[in-house]
Amino acid sequence: MPDKMLHRNVWVLSLAIVTSATDVSYYNCTCQGPFCLHNACVGKTCFVTEQIKDSGDISRHRGCFNNSINEQCNGKTDYSRALCCFSDFCNENVTLFKLAVEPPETSLLLVTVLPIVLFVICLMLFTFLFWKLKQSNRKKSLPRLIDADMVNASIVGDSTLGDLLDCTTGSGSGLPFLVQRTVARQVTLVECVGKGRYGEVWRGLWQGENVAVKIFSSRDEQSWFRETEIYNTVLLRHENILGFIASDMTSRNSSTQLWLITHYHDNGSLYDYLQRTTVDPEGCLQLALSIICGLVHLHVEIFGTQGKPAIAHRDLKSRNILVKSNKQCCIADLGLAVVHSQTADYLDIGNNPRVGTKRYMAPEVLDETICTESFESYKQTDVWAYGLVLWEICRRTFINGMVEDYRPPFYDMVPHDPSFEDMKKVVCVDQQRPHVPNTWSSDKILAALMKTMRECWFQNPSARLTALRIKKTLNKLNNSLEQRKQDC
Repeated sequence: MPDKMLHRNVWVLSLAIVTSATDVSYYNCTCQGPFCLHNACVGKTCFVTEQIKDSGDISRHRGCFNNSINEQCNGKTDYSRALCCFSDFCNENVTLFKLAVEPPETSLLLVTVLPIVLFVICLMLFTFLFWKLKQSNRKKSLPRLIDADMVNASIVGDSTLGDLLDCTTGSGSGLPFLVQRTVARQVTLVECVGKGRYGEVWRGLWQGENVAVKIFSSRDEQSWFRETEIYNTVLLRHENILGFIASDMTSRNSSTQLWLITHYHDNGSLYDYLQRTTVDPEGCLQLALSIICGLVHLHVEIFGTQGKPAIAHRDLKSRNILVKSNKQCCIADLGLAVVHSQTADYLDIGNNPRVGTKRYMAPEVLDETICTESFESYKQTDVWAYGLVLWEICRRTFINGMVEDYRPPFYDMVPHDPSFEDMKKVVCVDQQRPHVPNTWSSDKILAALMKTMRECWFQNPSARLTALRIKKTLNKLNNSLEQRKQDC
């Protein structure tokens, strides 16, 4: 009789590990059984398996897999059932057997085939577990699950955003997944504050506090998933990276909505800020320094058990940088980010087919000579884009009583919405760069920033400054200004 049970367990398990590479959506599933740490899990497939024991009792397991299960798993015999489904908690109240029946006698064929089946299953399990172990080192991005009652009772409650983030993010990663869902479903949308190719940004309210809600269009699901993945990275939190609060995929008004909830900043993007505001040279330096501090935090890998992989942004521009109330900047929109870890030896470029913004593309991206297997190549494209953002800030800096109107990079060389070929001709063929007025050299700060931006624009990527070198240079300049103030 134990052999019968083993065979039926093998049958259920062999169905459960048949996967399909076509599913991309993730679902919340009820989890019940000896392998469940919590009462819910997240995966591409929810499942229920039931089996009639020798005693006539029904053994039932519920859970999820990170790979989709094909139609074969929705099968049955007289004494075993398996069901797969694809929506939130679709496996919660499902029962497959109504009446218990006597199990059949083990056939001679079963006895002879069982050792072969066991060997194949063990081999598949070993391969699967090895892959999962490697994936766990590769990605620390899947949100942690905690008991929903504990979320409502002891974490969300009457907490402020500050309390919630301080008490649940000691590792510097995102909030536990069910906390994120609870917060997301308590947010009230107030007004739309921006639109883009990704969707819309709304100002929302959560327990009386402003939050930003980025609502992705359904065609940009990969960007939503990538940002969620990156924002849940351990030790990503930094004052110059946009503060992440929660992410949720939910059905509203008969359609799927993808929400990303972050800190809200009244000043909006740097692009918007520079349209309506000018700065003095010291203010210019503070904006530039805060941006490079955020970029360095992304680019640097932090080693250790609670480490952080290196991240390249790949779409750095003034629209993807926000200005905080203290006039510091924070970097946003990580939907195209590339992740690299020397420790785990992997380069993860994601599955997003979207490309960066053509106006900010480096020469090697435009002429397609970039080495896509090298993480350093992606960091070098970020530095190129940083040089262009620096130029945008400098144009809006008062010097000798004069200031220029805001203009985007290459405004006088390409159309308003330049094509890939437009940018390639200007940047790669003609090797032009944004015009840098000689008047900037009359101010010590702008003169230093002029030199820095030009060293970000070298045609040869390896000749460009690193983000860390730029940060050290600007810090040194800022420290000398502070010292001068103290001396006075």
